[in-house]
Amino acid sequence: MQEHEREKVEACPEYEAKHFTVDQVAAMWMLSADVVRRLFENEPGVVVLRSTGGKIRRSYRTLRIPASVVDRVHKRLAA
Repeated sequence: MQEHEREKVEACPEYEAKHFTVDQVAAMWMLSADVVRRLFENEPGVVVLRSTGGKIRRSYRTLRIPASVVDRVHKRLAA
């Protein structure tokens, strides 16, 4: 990687970084979506979008997992 490319990657704000869905990480790691959701739901840096339910509808949580968090958790689990 050239020097100017390295600077661009390091200067990239977190919101511009690649974010994965639970299903994408599950497919990459060959795990179920439920296992991936449990691994990442309380991990710092994961974006959690909540939709509140009502009396009839249940609430939902959507996770968006930054590539840096995927790398960090993978290194931790592999150690």
